[in-house]
Amino acid sequence: MLAAERRGSVSSNDAMAQTAVDASRGRTLLLVLLALVGVINYADLQSIAILKPLIERSIGWTDADYGRVVAMFQLATALSYLWAGAVVDRLGVRRSMPVAVASFSIADAAHALARTTGGFMLARIGLGASESLTTPAIIQATGAYFAAARRARVLGWVNSANSLGAIITPLIIPTVALTVGWRGAFVLLGIAGLVWTGAWMLMLRRSRPAPVAGVRPHRPTRASYLSLLRQRRTWAIIIGKALADQVWWLLLYWTPSFLHRTYHLSVRAYGGPLAVMYAGSMLGSIAGGWASSRLVARGMGAVAARLAVMAGCAVIGFALFGVPHASAVWTAVALLTIGIAALQGFSVNVFTLITDVIESERVGTVTSLGAFAGNIAGMAVVWWCGVHLAAGGGYAPFFDFAAVSFALAFMWLRLVMPRRYLEAH
Repeated sequence: MLAAERRGSVSSNDAMAQTAVDASRGRTLLLVLLALVGVINYADLQSIAILKPLIERSIGWTDADYGRVVAMFQLATALSYLWAGAVVDRLGVRRSMPVAVASFSIADAAHALARTTGGFMLARIGLGASESLTTPAIIQATGAYFAAARRARVLGWVNSANSLGAIITPLIIPTVALTVGWRGAFVLLGIAGLVWTGAWMLMLRRSRPAPVAGVRPHRPTRASYLSLLRQRRTWAIIIGKALADQVWWLLLYWTPSFLHRTYHLSVRAYGGPLAVMYAGSMLGSIAGGWASSRLVARGMGAVAARLAVMAGCAVIGFALFGVPHASAVWTAVALLTIGIAALQGFSVNVFTLITDVIESERVGTVTSLGAFAGNIAGMAVVWWCGVHLAAGGGYAPFFDFAAVSFALAFMWLRLVMPRRYLEAH
């Protein structure tokens, strides 16, 4: 009987060990897929900026037209965030993610049908509306499947994958577009998204990562916007995201044009500088997530750790002041690289902060409110930039505002976040 008990104990231990291995593999696969959707997503976003000169010659738009197209994309994305988070919270990330990626992949391919600025704008609006589901789904999955001490690091890797997409895009898309045309480039991006959707569905059949103990990530729920908007922590995140995110949209959509106009680089030539810039973005994302995770592991409160890293990033972000005054292209690229690295380190910790102070079942909704604010701010700055440039203005005011935005966002978060979170350990 003792032998049987021992055999039972060994069998039980083996089963537990195998379960732990399966859970680890499931989380790894989940992380890989979340990273890949980030690569595809940012290739979608950046392609319009990379291909702007080619599209301009094809359908005849001006800087002001381009600014309006990008602004309408931002507006569509922002408005969609008002319902996207609630959809993710109600349906669960496993069902909402493939719907989101399949939808934006179809919208991506639809760009190839555009023959006018208005037609291109419609395709862009469809892309923005469908992509809005991905951000709250990614944040919800991170909060559900990874412990607090690991979340910033995980989001750092996922966010760095976004930057990887931004690195790959200027290196590959110009060659693809010059080979198959800018329309063919958008079709290929759509196909990539549909392949990802198939991979996600296959993961659901073969591997389901176990959630963090005590978290029920797939429970249908409904979070009241009114109840969330009555809370200081929600407003801390909303305004913090608006101030930081508008810098990302400015750099994403107008940096290629800045390099083209200021240093006379061709579509193919600015691939290298943009790749360097977004490599810095990727490293900043990883470093920002690693730094706050290390502080939490050493005993610092999660919120205090995120804010400490944000403060450092805000100081580094002042490098953007020098960009419009750089006499050489690589000096400007170096300053842009430092600035965008700081921005990504800052952004990773804002996203992680949401999982630290918001209940799991409301993470998607609060993430969407923050993303809504960030996209509205981004819409305003990219539209304003287009109008300003079309009127003969320069880039300096926009880089100056970008340089101080991190510091303003940090001060807002530090002042508005309820004290009980700042003191928690």
